[in-house]
Amino acid sequence: MLLRHADYLKFAFVVIALVAFAHEGIAQSTLLNVPTTDVVGKGKVYLEFDFFPQIPATEGRRRNYIYDGRVVVGVASNIEAGFNFPVFRNATTCSPTPSTCGYVEPNLKWKFYNNDSKGIASAAGVILHTPVNEREAQDGWGLLYGEISKKIKTGNNGPRFTGGPYGVVSANENPTEGPVTFVGTRAGVILGYEQPIHSKANIIVDWFSGKNYYGYLTPGVQIALPYNSYLNIGYAIGNDSHSDPSNNNRFLYLYYGITFP
Repeated sequence: MLLRHADYLKFAFVVIALVAFAHEGIAQSTLLNVPTTDVVGKGKVYLEFDFFPQIPATEGRRRNYIYDGRVVVGVASNIEAGFNFPVFRNATTCSPTPSTCGYVEPNLKWKFYNNDSKGIASAAGVILHTPVNEREAQDGWGLLYGEISKKIKTGNNGPRFTGGPYGVVSANENPTEGPVTFVGTRAGVILGYEQPIHSKANIIVDWFSGKNYYGYLTPGVQIALPYNSYLNIGYAIGNDSHSDPSNNNRFLYLYYGITFP
């Protein structure tokens, strides 16, 4: 990952360097869109494939599709590192005409606190986002976040709540000086709610505030499958999807994840 200014990489690695104490987490490292306070266990590898068709399509335009591959490795008992590879098909945000736009997103999460008896955990992370094509029209940025989760221990079906702040650091904020790296709100909150309804199923709702690349409300369900895998099904609703009748920024949300070994 190479941003236009090395200072942002230095800042990200300062966050990475703050390693302390925590216990091993479960393999799920996101809810639907937002990160969880969980991390992939040390020595384990998590693989995921996402498919998001735009539903409904914007009138008079081609339907947008998002494909995303993800690999995450547990590098320590409290740290995971990985890469996302999102691809936007028919996107116009990265090019004047409908295009296929690819990105790479190296990311790291540190679970710096865990108290099982109280059901409380805290984590912080960084995601670096950069385009791999159409670079003359766009630049990269970094997302930094922190969060805390609380598990309500009421039998086997107690909910878990997650919340915290996020901020975006970008290489170029002035469109007169070159490609714009990030458009929209640059700071906000992330919220998540998980409710077990069966030993193999959870209802999940998560939200990034702000009208930007991350700003979606996503309700859905997670279904546990054999071989330490699961399927998530939801519907991502852009925070800006109702401000303009012609902007159908909403996607069916499907992804499958599996952990090895």
